Amino acid sequence: MKLIVNKSVLEITLMNFQAFLDKKDSSQITSHIYFESLDSKLLLRATDYEIGIEAKIDIIKKESEGNATVNGRIILDIVKKLEDGEIILETDNDFFYIKQGRTKYKESMFNAAEFPIFPKMTDYTKLNIDTSKFITSIKKINPAIETTNQKMELNGAFLDIKDYSYNFVATDTRRLAVVKYETQSVDNLSIIIPKKATIEILKLFYDEFEIYYNQSQIIIKTEQYMFFTKLINGKYPDYEKIIPKTFKNEIKLPKDIIEKSIKKVNLCSNIKITIKPKEIFFEAISDESSRTANTQIELDTQIQSDITIGANSKYILDFFSQIEDSEFLLCLNDSNNPFVLKDKNFSTIVMPIIF
Repeated sequence: MKLIVNKSVLEITLMNFQAFLDKKDSSQITSHIYFESLDSKLLLRATDYEIGIEAKIDIIKKESEGNATVNGRIILDIVKKLEDGEIILETDNDFFYIKQGRTKYKESMFNAAEFPIFPKMTDYTKLNIDTSKFITSIKKINPAIETTNQKMELNGAFLDIKDYSYNFVATDTRRLAVVKYETQSVDNLSIIIPKKATIEILKLFYDEFEIYYNQSQIIIKTEQYMFFTKLINGKYPDYEKIIPKTFKNEIKLPKDIIEKSIKKVNLCSNIKITIKPKEIFFEAISDESSRTANTQIELDTQIQSDITIGANSKYILDFFSQIEDSEFLLCLNDSNNPFVLKDKNFSTIVMPIIF
């Protein structure tokens, strides 16, 4: 194989591939990126067996075809050192060469025939869902996805498609984030996408792509990229039982003022909020008696009697980071019951801290 590609385009692609490499063991072929010349395109692939990515970039000039592998971390380090413009990629026997002008790098290869096989689109069903809503929803619930729970199904984003609605759900057992869409659906489907995959999906994709699925994997595809991930095998908890059906109080509050007040007293993660008819009092909950912080704001909450809630401030701030409106809805029952933060079709149900 010998061909010329654009340095900047290759560098961006290699950077996007880094999360898909096995970095712990360089002796494994999954620490390498696979290269193959296809007509006027250079095909690149990377996978750690759990997630995988494929990209195609333009070949400026091709002298000979072929395929190869090279350590993904090392080739990125090399390409970063080169000047903008054209670079030559060439293979000879068991070695991979990167050249530019009078600069030349030589790296060892593995047997390209042993690189893991990627999924074929013919084995998958297309998922009919608005892709911009898919990305927006994953972004909103992502902070609530658990990462180290022994119940593997909690370590992912749950897509629950029913006859007349579809929901995106995540929980770390102390909060539950839900984005709900009311619509008639042709797909009835329940899948759990690992958090590692959702992080990479949010980096790579925006609003124009296609989604395909089978029982064990999903594929996301654009003209430039093809991404796949294994799905988490397990039964997701009945999240709808956790969502309160009615509330004694539903209070519309200004996001910015509440957010600033929480940050002022955020000495530690836990805070106590006392809501009165004409004001709201914020106080840090600390195990250290020598450390205290509190603030209050005047606000007509229109409630009839005081109510106090305790919560991890991170859960509330995570909710604020995912909404654009200037106001949100705080839905409450009693102090020791879960409360709900709502913005249109996005809700976060928070388990209270008992104090």
